[in-house]
Amino acid sequence: MESASITDPSLVDPSKIVARADLESLLAAIDRDVTNPDAGIFGPDSITWRINREAALFLGAGRAALLQLAHPWVAVALNQHSSLLSKPITRFHNTFRIVFTTIFGSTPQVLAAARSLHQLHTRIRGRIPAPVASYSQGSRYEANYLPALRWVYATLVQSAVLAYEFVLPPLTSGQREAYYAESKSLAALFGIPAEALPANWTSFMTYIAEMCDSSALGIDAQARVMAHALLSGSGSRVHLPHWYRALTTQCLPPRFRNEFDLSFGPAEERAVLLARRRLPRIYSRLPKSIRFVGPYHQALARLAQRQPGLLTRASNRFWIGQPLLPFDS
Repeated sequence: MESASITDPSLVDPSKIVARADLESLLAAIDRDVTNPDAGIFGPDSITWRINREAALFLGAGRAALLQLAHPWVAVALNQHSSLLSKPITRFHNTFRIVFTTIFGSTPQVLAAARSLHQLHTRIRGRIPAPVASYSQGSRYEANYLPALRWVYATLVQSAVLAYEFVLPPLTSGQREAYYAESKSLAALFGIPAEALPANWTSFMTYIAEMCDSSALGIDAQARVMAHALLSGSGSRVHLPHWYRALTTQCLPPRFRNEFDLSFGPAEERAVLLARRRLPRIYSRLPKSIRFVGPYHQALARLAQRQPGLLTRASNRFWIGQPLLPFDS
């Protein structure tokens, strides 16, 4: 796998831009391996379904979003091409709509979601407006650039595990390896080939640590404003509780707590300790209809050849902003 650092961020290596043909080659390989299109590319026996069906994923959403903002390309692209600041809930829905479709959708839905995401990314390009980290002013960025895609994918995979283990028993080393191995199919839907990824969970964690220590990441004033807006619920009616903001801050590497200017003092420590004591007990008592996300219930309904119920549709509206997963033929 190539180095996590970017030697000259002012230059974009054309060979690392994921073209449509590159994506189609990866999708064809995935499609060939599918045995039951209704079960999608993972299926009910996968550890991917087991982890990502949990509503507890929300506990890691803030962390994943902030780590993505720590990549200057992602922060600038969101500022220039999205409604993150004015409509953060729309951004939340858009992200989970794609993620949950790729995980819980039928194979045709999964492939359609991957193609739609790639097409969206082809329009997201531009130039860095001001120097940040090792990126010079005016240097180009491309959303379909493999190193940037890999970082976004990594934040989602690692944050899902952290969120799961916050309220449920920790995964074994074998389960982590299995989850990571399955996640390589998710990466392929982003256009990331397996050979561009760390070989196993241990090397994956090493990659993340190296990225967090490198000049490939860095936070400027605009990214800081965006992060604080997200954690305050600015632009929406949702106001995140203090313990959630504290938990998100605790789960960030110390470097980014400082660069995002996020305080983590005694009050935040107490809030996290209290959440860690209470949330697992509360969470374990939740009925499955609430504890498991709507897209998972929709997938089970599809496999049972029945229509999703009203509660599933309501859960979907919360997670993806609409009653059913998209791209359903």
